[in-house]
Amino acid sequence: MQDAVGSPLPPPHQPGQGPGADWSSAAPHAGQQHQGAQPGSAPPSRPPAPAPVYLGGAPSGPVPQAQQPPLPQHAPVPQHAPVPPTPDTTGHMRLPQGDFVPTPGPPPATGPVDPAAVPLAVLLIGPAGAGKTSVAKYWAEHRRVPTAHISLDDVREWVRSGFADPQSGWNDHSEAQYRLARRTCGFAARNFLANGISCILDDAVFPDRPVVGLGGWKRHVGPGLLPVVLLPGLEVVLERNAERSGNRRLTDEEVARIHGRMAGWYGSGLPIIDNSQLDVPATARVLDDVLARLLASPPKW
Repeated sequence: MQDAVGSPLPPPHQPGQGPGADWSSAAPHAGQQHQGAQPGSAPPSRPPAPAPVYLGGAPSGPVPQAQQPPLPQHAPVPQHAPVPPTPDTTGHMRLPQGDFVPTPGPPPATGPVDPAAVPLAVLLIGPAGAGKTSVAKYWAEHRRVPTAHISLDDVREWVRSGFADPQSGWNDHSEAQYRLARRTCGFAARNFLANGISCILDDAVFPDRPVVGLGGWKRHVGPGLLPVVLLPGLEVVLERNAERSGNRRLTDEEVARIHGRMAGWYGSGLPIIDNSQLDVPATARVLDDVLARLLASPPKW
């Protein structure tokens, strides 16, 4: 059977031959004609050799070069200078590995401690509607040093399909997603701090669940985490919650229940800021004062 242009099809592969075999061993010797070829016809055309494909990086052996036609005898053989190795120009920068945040060291002998002088990891605690996210964003944006804001609610909402909405009730599914989000936030905080970037995290941590709440943050971030509680009055919290939308807005009963549980932070030894009469910039200034005192005398928690 011949192809459309009259040249016979290539013979089937013989044992020991294949697409990677040497074409010269399968080609007819000089003076021999290919079977089925007519006298005086051109020799059958060879299909082009497939280009090599390397998966997973550079090949382990030498790279086969494309077969070139022989140069005429009178043509000089070109001499190529050796090519120096190409330096790594991908722009990759190896960053320090994040580690647990240590407890702040002793304060200097003289003068107050400047919270902007060292990388900080701050955990802002409070009920829904306390203004945690607004204060954390403002505080991070107005510092003199690089600072990141990490919101646990934002990280939880990275889950789009199958999101465990807290409005549907707290169950094993929502508990698992909460723990996963907190572990992710802790990992991010350690990496920011290892690269000289402070961070502030916000979460509604309950004092009656120390293992799940504050203890979990300490395990994931480190003992140097500085917790501060925002706890305005119930009327202020209800008013701010009414301005929310989507799954961030809770019922008045749920807000009141959370606010009542947050009252357990009184007497815990953690600093508490009542920002009922403070706007966001004023609360951020009070937060700086509180952090300066915490650095001078780290909390034992």
